[in-house]
Amino acid sequence: MVSFMEKLVTSSTPASELSVEERNLLSVAYKNVIGSLRAAWRIVSSIEQKEEGRRNDEHVGLVKEYRSKIETELSALLNFACLKDIALADLAPTHPIRLGLALNFSVFYYEILNSSEKACTMAKQAFEEAIAELDSLGEESYKDSTLIMQLLRDNLTLWTSDMQIDEA
Repeated sequence: MVSFMEKLVTSSTPASELSVEERNLLSVAYKNVIGSLRAAWRIVSSIEQKEEGRRNDEHVGLVKEYRSKIETELSALLNFACLKDIALADLAPTHPIRLGLALNFSVFYYEILNSSEKACTMAKQAFEEAIAELDSLGEESYKDSTLIMQLLRDNLTLWTSDMQIDEA
């Protein structure tokens, strides 16, 4: 689905804009692929820790190699810097795609890059910008936007409590 949506996007003229349905399909395609890779990364990282505990260097080497492959795939898909710039320039702070990008980007920083401060900063900024413009949110995206905002807030609550526990 991702490759089909990429072809659709790259074949459209610069002046033509994707429809709401096409944008949603593109978002869902990437969300599904990225979600699967993140789940695989978590599993492989867990296996790596177990093998390190067993001092099984041969298995650790193989698992690290596979984890690196997953990280490379994630990095290729998560060209977030470019996507973030586009979203910030073209989408309202309350737009579900912009909020979803902020959610996924912050989770990537927290889970994959182990950068909890950056993840919290990103999630908090997206949440606060959306709250500030909540009254301008249209009916068609209200449910999606508020759901993603709730997920951002839930992550912030969890991450900041984890950070406080780590500091103690």
